[in-house]
Amino acid sequence: MPGACRRQPILTSSQISLVQVHSVLDPGSEHPSLGGQYSYRVLGPCCRLFDREELPWPCCRLAWRSKEPSWRRVGRRFVADLASRRCPSYAVELLQPGARPTRTVITLFPQRLGPALQEWWYSRQPASMEAENRLPPQPPPAADAAPQERLQP
Repeated sequence: MPGACRRQPILTSSQISLVQVHSVLDPGSEHPSLGGQYSYRVLGPCCRLFDREELPWPCCRLAWRSKEPSWRRVGRRFVADLASRRCPSYAVELLQPGARPTRTVITLFPQRLGPALQEWWYSRQPASMEAENRLPPQPPPAADAAPQERLQP
């Protein structure tokens, strides 16, 4: 049928290859977006946090079956976002043609952090707050030759 739309094939998780990274992007470097619609300037790495105060208020519907969330939340207010803790997040300036630079946070979901870099980025260890851990770990020697390696999920 002429002019009919063709559906794009749906990719399964086994068909999508992920990239494992062992180093952070340099502050001030510019990169195109994955779709090529804009570019961005990296300001620095950041940790994407989830604000527990933004959770919905408790309600009295039958659907909850008396398991409503508590009015008094116990624990930290800000916690690491579980959806993005294995992927690098950066504070960036979006550089769109004809528009002012906009500051935002971008999480690169097609990339996965290497084990040492993930421990530095989202560490739960008290020793990670020491001053000498302010900079990310050096990439392993094999990662210098090939900075990114493909992973299959």
